[in-house]
Amino acid sequence: MLDIALLRKDLDSVIARLETRKTPQPFLDADAFQALENERKTLQIRTEELQARRNQLSKQIGMLKGKGEDTSAVMAEVAGIGDAQKAGAERLTQIQAALDQMLMSVPNLPQADVPVGSDESANVEVRRWGTPRHFDFEARDHVDLGAALGLDFETGAKLSGSRFSFMKGPAARLHRALAQFMLDVQTQEHGYTECYTPYLVQARALQGTGQLPKFEQDLFHVTSGDGEAAGSKWYLIPTSEVTLTNAVADSVLPMDQLPIKLTAHSPCFRSEAGSAGRDTRGLIRQHQFDKVEMVQIVHPEQSNAALEEMTGHAETILQKLGLPYRVLLLSTGDMGFGSTKTYDLEVWVPAQNTYREISSCSNCEAFQARRMQTRFKNAQGKNEFVHTLNGSGLAVGRTLVAVLENFQNADGSITVPEVLHPYLKGVDRLVA
Repeated sequence: MLDIALLRKDLDSVIARLETRKTPQPFLDADAFQALENERKTLQIRTEELQARRNQLSKQIGMLKGKGEDTSAVMAEVAGIGDAQKAGAERLTQIQAALDQMLMSVPNLPQADVPVGSDESANVEVRRWGTPRHFDFEARDHVDLGAALGLDFETGAKLSGSRFSFMKGPAARLHRALAQFMLDVQTQEHGYTECYTPYLVQARALQGTGQLPKFEQDLFHVTSGDGEAAGSKWYLIPTSEVTLTNAVADSVLPMDQLPIKLTAHSPCFRSEAGSAGRDTRGLIRQHQFDKVEMVQIVHPEQSNAALEEMTGHAETILQKLGLPYRVLLLSTGDMGFGSTKTYDLEVWVPAQNTYREISSCSNCEAFQARRMQTRFKNAQGKNEFVHTLNGSGLAVGRTLVAVLENFQNADGSITVPEVLHPYLKGVDRLVA
């Protein structure tokens, strides 16, 4: 959520920055906001005037009582002022709730160095690592390669419908090995604390990280039937960013606890609303997939440095695996809702002859913290909002795709990257 003081101070500037995300900006009804703000100011002035009059009358009552004179008329006026104050307070509460609800659907403001553009075409390539492999045979895609190794889309569809997969044998072992390898690197080399979190959360957690209310159509939810939680509604997490970040919701953290670095391997559930016809073949876009997530809770002065660091942590996984990739700085029109600056990592996918997203690392500054009410005690002893960051370290299924395709052999076997050998008990080649 944006700082409402910023909108009150310079609404035109906020609108201009939002218009770099989408023009004309559809996020904030400036007229409605201004109308509520004007009413709020009027009510506050009126409240102060009523209180001053009440104070004046209270003194007058004391003087009248001291003289033994009738106070009934003055008391009646005081009572009327009390009723007016109560009505004004109730209306101010309603206005504040309306303003808060309005801001819940407004995205974060891009940082000044984010390239301006309406979509991914304005993204800027920052760097590349590795050289895509030249094959002396016709490269196959992961669907064909994986079929002989236990990557089974037919069984997934039979069980759950389209955009689900079922893995067994070598494919399942490789998938598990990748997740374990990622967790080990992030915890042992990069200082993250491994977590295991719920896969079902209440609406408030998703409001805290920004998925609700704006993106409810992208979420799966379940409703309890029986027991003490009958009728309760839970959402399946779209990423463990939700649970890791909300672990510090409603907290005032000691400054010496910062930064907090958390990681978790979890399934992610997404309805993929609006993606009809996109990536219908294979693992690239699934309703259920696994991801190793990174989250950092940091001092505001450190968040930009933390973003560079986190992006490097994701890159390390790709480098250790030997997978070619590139880093993109996303444009204002391609960034996520809660982000103020985002780097995407795209891995080389030979069968598609292109780079595909495998990680997204974002600085949300105080946007999520303000929604979650997560603060820290600064050096002056005052409460200040933390900054939050999140990133994939990495998406496990897409990494599986990249390993299968980049390390395939002419006979359909897969050469296992050396860093994965310990996780596969020394196996250096996957064969049917």
